[in-house]
Amino acid sequence: MQINRVPHITAPELEDADFSFEVTEEARPPFESFKRSTIVPVEPFQKRYPIDLGQMTVSEPGQSMIATARDGRRVIGYITVSRAWNNCAQVDEFAVDRAFRRDGIGRLLMGEAIEWATGLKLPVLRLETQSNNVPACRFYEKVGFHLGGFDRELDSAIDGPQSNEVALFWYLRLKRS
Repeated sequence: MQINRVPHITAPELEDADFSFEVTEEARPPFESFKRSTIVPVEPFQKRYPIDLGQMTVSEPGQSMIATARDGRRVIGYITVSRAWNNCAQVDEFAVDRAFRRDGIGRLLMGEAIEWATGLKLPVLRLETQSNNVPACRFYEKVGFHLGGFDRELDSAIDGPQSNEVALFWYLRLKRS
C-alpha cells in the first residue's frame, strides 16, 4: 500500500472501490463534544456519499492537495484538501474503501492533509460530516479534532432522507513551525 500526493483522480480509478458504509446509530444533541453526545441506534441502512469529481483535481499546489492510498493500481482511499476563504485548510473529500478500514489508511491520509496544511502555515484543519456517520466522528476525535459546531439546515434542500441529517463541523488546531 502506498500513499502519494497526486494532481488528480479520475472516475475509472475509483470505480472498483466501495466507499459506502452502514449507518446503525446516530449522534443526538448536545453536540458540545462527541463523547458526551447521545448515541442512539437507528434502523440500519447503507449510505454512500456522492463522489464530486470536481474536487479531484489540484487547482494549484498552494490552494489544494490530493493524496491517494493505492493497493497496486487500485485507489483504496483518498483525501482532498483546499485552502478555504478564511485561511483554514478544509478537507473537501475523504474516503477509505470498506475492505481496508481500520488498517491505518485513514490516519495516513489525514497525516498528509495535516502535513500539507502545516507546510502552508494554515492554523486550522476543518471538515464536515453528518451526525449519522458515527464511525467517522469517532475517528476524527481519535486523531485530535474537536467538535466546533453543527447545522441542522445544511442538507435540508436535498431530496430524500439526507435532508434530515445534522452537519457536524470538526476542527484541528495545527502547530505552526
